Amino acid sequence: MSDGAPVAYVRDNREALTDLALDLLAIDTSNPPGDTREIAGAIERFLDPLPVEVERVAVDPAKPNLLVRLPGESDRTLLYNGHLDTVPFDAAAWTRDPLGERVDDRVYGRGATDMKGAVASMLLALRAFATTDADPPVDLRFAFVSDEEVGGDAGLPALLNDGRLDADACVIGEPTCEAGRHSVTVADRGSIWLTLEATGEGAHGSRPMLGVNAVDRLYGAVETLRDRFGSERLTIAPEVEPIVEKSVDYYAPTMGAETARELFRYPSINLGVFEGGDSVNSVPQSARAEVDVRLTAGVQTPDMLSRIRACVADCEGIAITDVSWSVGTAERPDSPLVEAVASTAAEVTGERVARRSATGGGDAKTLRNAGIPTVEFALGTDTLHAVDEYVPVDALVGNALVYAQVPSAWAAASGE
Repeated sequence: MSDGAPVAYVRDNREALTDLALDLLAIDTSNPPGDTREIAGAIERFLDPLPVEVERVAVDPAKPNLLVRLPGESDRTLLYNGHLDTVPFDAAAWTRDPLGERVDDRVYGRGATDMKGAVASMLLALRAFATTDADPPVDLRFAFVSDEEVGGDAGLPALLNDGRLDADACVIGEPTCEAGRHSVTVADRGSIWLTLEATGEGAHGSRPMLGVNAVDRLYGAVETLRDRFGSERLTIAPEVEPIVEKSVDYYAPTMGAETARELFRYPSINLGVFEGGDSVNSVPQSARAEVDVRLTAGVQTPDMLSRIRACVADCEGIAITDVSWSVGTAERPDSPLVEAVASTAAEVTGERVARRSATGGGDAKTLRNAGIPTVEFALGTDTLHAVDEYVPVDALVGNALVYAQVPSAWAAASGE
């Protein structure tokens, strides 16, 4: 099967793609509250004339998910995933319409680059196959989900828990590129989120030596964590080392080589919440902190958590009252999926495409842990979550071209 007809269709429908992106941006899906009923309906109307299977799945009626299937020439399935919700926006701070505005070759709006623009590109690639009667070499499935921006359970987790995502590989349309710097993310980082609580003894602020300051104890415990673990170089699995090297190279131009090495070679420890005390003239009897620890893929998170627990146990008056954790995940840089997406993106952009790790973790980690090889790729800008978020029209078209050609590239890389 040749990609010629779908590719030509994408190139010929540049304006239709731009209009589709603007139509999606015109629907406010800020999360919270994350109501995606209207945008799901708009996508259903877009798909209605096409010979595709469409199903709405909702565990929360206000946050539906759409599953779409276009049969292919084999029983292998390539899944495309995109989320429909966005972070909130303050319209007064924008100089462009946050619900969609085109200015020359830029499309502005909340979600333009994260990730309604990529969703529009996926939809056009789907229509390119369906309207040109070009059967894809593999089954194509699309999961347009809700609730991603707040890590809620109504979106992708609900579909996985219900056994609705049966796929052999997945491409998520998260923005991974900006001007002159293109990449596909093939890994993410593990995390440990800790809630620490400290107890002390109250006293008047004029006689602090008669009490025990819980805030001092708690901050001291956080500094002990930083001193003991933050400066300790991580032991990374050999198979992840090439990804780490490429990730450091990718981030070095924007954050500096030393900072990039520190990001991936050492744990990052962030004190995100710190609460304690009732008044300035009292010695606080209790304090609470929330700490975010991130670890590169290839590091055994449970081992690090055990060491953190032992460290906290050495800090008088400190207890861990809540903890959640995840292990970083990674795809082989030479896997058929990574090769297909990276090589196709390089061909479309005419530029080098790095195979790197993300700095955090999201739906890609969830899918990999469910046994579905997953990468993230979308051309975009560094304005995600920012005022005047935008995406170039060229990026919308480039994404649609990549998404239209990846099925054949993946089938070929898989030996089909």
